[in-house]
Amino acid sequence: MKKYFLIKLFFLLYLAFFLNTTINCQEIDSYQLPPDEIIELVDAPVTPRVTLNPQRDKLLYIENRGLPNLEDLAVEELRLAGIRIDPLTNGPSRAGYSIGLSISDIDGKNHEDIKGLPDEPRIRNLRWSPDGNWLAFTNTTNNGIELWVTDINKKEAKKLTSPIVNESMGNSYTWLSDSKTIIYSSINKNRGETPKRPRVAEAPVVQESIGRKVAVRTYQDMLSDIYDERIFDYYTTSQLYSLNVINKEQSKVGKPGVISRFSDSPDGNYLLVNRIKKPYSYIVPYSRFPQSFEIIDLKNGETIKIADIPLADDIPQGFDATREGPRRIRWRADAPATLFWAEALDKGDPSVEAEFRDKVLYLEAPFTDEPKKAFKLEKRYRGITWGKEDFAIVNQFWWRDRRSVTNSFNPSDLSMPLVEIFDRSTEDRYNDPGRFQTITNKNGKSVLNFDDRKRILFLTGSGATPEGNKPFVDTYDINTGNIERLWRSEPPYYETPVSILDANRKIVMTRRESKDKHPNFYIRYLQDDKIDRITDLPVPFPQLRNVYNEMIHYEREDGITLSGNLYLPEGYEIGVDEPLPTILWAYPREYITADGAGQVTGSPHTYTRIGATSPVMLVTQGYAVLSNASFPIVGEEEKQPNDTFVEQLIANAEAAVEKLTEMGVTDPNRIAIAGHSYGAFMTANLLSHTDMFSAGIARSGAYNRLLTPFGFQREERTFWQDTDLYIKMSPFSHAHKMNTPLLLIHGADDNNSGTYPMQSERYYDALRGNGATVRLVMLPHESHGYRARESVLHMHREWIEWLNKYVK
Repeated sequence: MKKYFLIKLFFLLYLAFFLNTTINCQEIDSYQLPPDEIIELVDAPVTPRVTLNPQRDKLLYIENRGLPNLEDLAVEELRLAGIRIDPLTNGPSRAGYSIGLSISDIDGKNHEDIKGLPDEPRIRNLRWSPDGNWLAFTNTTNNGIELWVTDINKKEAKKLTSPIVNESMGNSYTWLSDSKTIIYSSINKNRGETPKRPRVAEAPVVQESIGRKVAVRTYQDMLSDIYDERIFDYYTTSQLYSLNVINKEQSKVGKPGVISRFSDSPDGNYLLVNRIKKPYSYIVPYSRFPQSFEIIDLKNGETIKIADIPLADDIPQGFDATREGPRRIRWRADAPATLFWAEALDKGDPSVEAEFRDKVLYLEAPFTDEPKKAFKLEKRYRGITWGKEDFAIVNQFWWRDRRSVTNSFNPSDLSMPLVEIFDRSTEDRYNDPGRFQTITNKNGKSVLNFDDRKRILFLTGSGATPEGNKPFVDTYDINTGNIERLWRSEPPYYETPVSILDANRKIVMTRRESKDKHPNFYIRYLQDDKIDRITDLPVPFPQLRNVYNEMIHYEREDGITLSGNLYLPEGYEIGVDEPLPTILWAYPREYITADGAGQVTGSPHTYTRIGATSPVMLVTQGYAVLSNASFPIVGEEEKQPNDTFVEQLIANAEAAVEKLTEMGVTDPNRIAIAGHSYGAFMTANLLSHTDMFSAGIARSGAYNRLLTPFGFQREERTFWQDTDLYIKMSPFSHAHKMNTPLLLIHGADDNNSGTYPMQSERYYDALRGNGATVRLVMLPHESHGYRARESVLHMHREWIEWLNKYVK
């Protein structure tokens, strides 16, 4: 009997194992393809990018490649201190490239290809010389990165260096103001062989904290041991060189080191160099490592130390917090060689009561004196836009109350008080005054764009209104403070200002489109009310030309106005045809005012353009798609937005479903909810707490907030400060409530803070263990967004089959 029982038990265990293995086994052995309509959209030609030269009399057309292949993403990748490096090229892994260049006059005439480009170009880092006669770029080869330059007069490119450029830290080169000299970062030619990780560990990995409060968010790709430190040093150590683009003569600049950034003074005599120093940290990215700033005199090679900044792993809690010491050290753009920077007056801690939060200091060449105080700010310093000898603009911001303040000041007399130009809430898009426009000066630096009288500036903005965005151009009189509207985009077009071409004659370059006309660039003469088209770009996505596209408006139960872009299949007639299966695609955003949450974004007059992973493609499969649906999460008075996160998600979803149902376009019994990243988090929460949807799709999300205990998204509180909130907002905690089929998709190499691939894997385990209908698709070699053609097409195949099965 006992023997029989053991045999039976063994059989049952074997059967259970077999069934479990069968349920969870790999059911496909290759990447799958979606319907042909989707493949055509994914493979559609990429529209060229168009930019201006510094003199604003030439157009540069940049031809970009389509999606990379999976093989491109599968190359070896080093993940060190918050950056990802391709060891073969000593540059960024997964980088995007351009594959062709051409140029024309500003009116679109004399359009010619650039000759002499590399045989198989992989172009990055395009930068004009200050005089506009040269265009430099880097070209990535299979074994490194080269520096190239284009002679604009000849429209011909030539190679300047062998593949020795070091772009691991993202700052590869800069032009000097003489327009013939480039300072570039080279790999250390004496670095020897790549460090090898020993087969047997040399020592344990030890971290220690004795009484210091070091609370940091969840970062990925951190250093983990002494070997990581060695390999980080190997690839990021560089030597700067000065190179003459005409005769190719070059010389070393300064000493080698781990150089994060470098920038030249406007007069071209000095170089500001930011070096990363040890000891390194295993819990924060390199940007928080100890670092120094130094000035190198390019004439005599002398070095002057500006600042030593310690490790910043203990920045106080909150989005208004910052590191102590000098930060945002930058050149004054309209002076020969003067540095400006900010330092915190409250120890970088927003919880400290303080009349002033930051002070701004400056130091002039030859940089041997003590820094001088320029002024104090009530909020956090956000940078200066330089203009002329007696006028510049400083921006400050405080996240907690969303206040943005713009002031002018007189650089020639810093004893004069700041003059307030704007003081506004960043949530109030309807009253956003726009941004002051800049031009490139003779030294290649960005400065305010004045008219000839040096009195009038220009503001451009998106022009948000209850009817949608209506971009505008305004003038601002620096003497009187008066603002005058020059022009505003009007229906049926959506037209955005690109650049002020002539400040005196009021000539503007714009980008114009409508629902039935694809985007092109124009020159608009504001004084004459005349417009000329200057480009003839190809029609993007002609397959979607007849797709119905409408911006719809509706209200949440508490009166907050919501909106979204509704797409319907070609030929569908509202009120005549039967209601459709529908996909609701959204991303929650936090607000501290109901007024800000209810303001409309986007425009009803744009041409239908989509990205390769867009859910809008599903209209070709017979679905209605509500894209970019408003999902505000509001916290007013003493409440934080996330205090009622789930309740507000449900209210947003109910309002959207009710509107679509009332319109007659949606069958309320056939709706899917979907989103990416925080939108995936939204999706999982809605399916856990409502029975409103037939299915869900969650891409690259985080589902267990206990794995991000020191804050997430816009949440400042930690797990220990509000444990109940973290548990309530975590779909993982409510896996037992899931009754709706959910498709989880995640990049296996996701590098986004907080959205480790483990988030989807553990959530899948929780759902499966509680009997939910769930499918997990891990995309090899993909990061937070999906790029490889094979991955993108397979993703479309997965969600089409999921929707067809559970929604359609």
